[in-house]
Amino acid sequence: MNPEQSAAAHLLSVGGPADAAIILGTGLGIMEQSIAVEKAVNYRDIPGFPVSSVKGHSGSLLFGALGKARVAVMSGRFHLYEGYSPREVTIPIRVFSRMGIRRLFISNAAGGLRKDLTPGSTMLITDHINLTFQSPLTGPNDETLGPRFPVMTEPYPRSLLRKARKAAEAEGLNLKEGVYAQIPGPSLETAAETRMLQRLGADAVGMSTVMEVIQAVHCGMEVLAISAVTNLNDPDDYLPTSLEEVIAMAAIAGPKIAKIFSGVLQG
Repeated sequence: MNPEQSAAAHLLSVGGPADAAIILGTGLGIMEQSIAVEKAVNYRDIPGFPVSSVKGHSGSLLFGALGKARVAVMSGRFHLYEGYSPREVTIPIRVFSRMGIRRLFISNAAGGLRKDLTPGSTMLITDHINLTFQSPLTGPNDETLGPRFPVMTEPYPRSLLRKARKAAEAEGLNLKEGVYAQIPGPSLETAAETRMLQRLGADAVGMSTVMEVIQAVHCGMEVLAISAVTNLNDPDDYLPTSLEEVIAMAAIAGPKIAKIFSGVLQG
């Protein structure tokens, strides 16, 4: 039994099976308030798991209920800029797959690249651009998880996008939509880089998510991802931001994302 299989077996024995896995991004721990937590497992106690080192990521895997759905929730994720490889960043996704979880719901904190993507708003990710130029699938392929060349033409299934729109409408939420770009980080974008991102067709930018999505698609999982817009990147009026401001804006967007995820899971 390899470390990921050991982790999956351990988590099934501790928390039991789940209908979906949820990843909480920077500052989005507030979403935990929407979850009826039954069990919390520190990442340090999970075989082979990395450990979060960024403020706003508590570093625990929570088991509980979101509405009527049983969920496994990552309160804190791992990033390339922490020094982890793409394979290490996506260990949890492969573990979830080995646990039999077929749906992955992802949240992240992102900078808006359109005027209407103001701090505190939410953006449904309809596609992405991988500007890390890395992949968690580099190296030998594990055929027990997925194919050597997974198709990425529709990483965010239309069926889940429709359910997310319906859930947002039912809650009276103004859910924006757009393309998300992942950069390696941890430095924020220059004005010139922001203009480049806009010309490439990106609507929001962040330092996570794409690695997890690639791995989830490889594992045959359905993915829904929503960005909490924490700052507006305007290259003509560039305003500096801080981690504290990012966390504050994520706290505004977090409950909205939780309502949408819950609505999709109940639908």
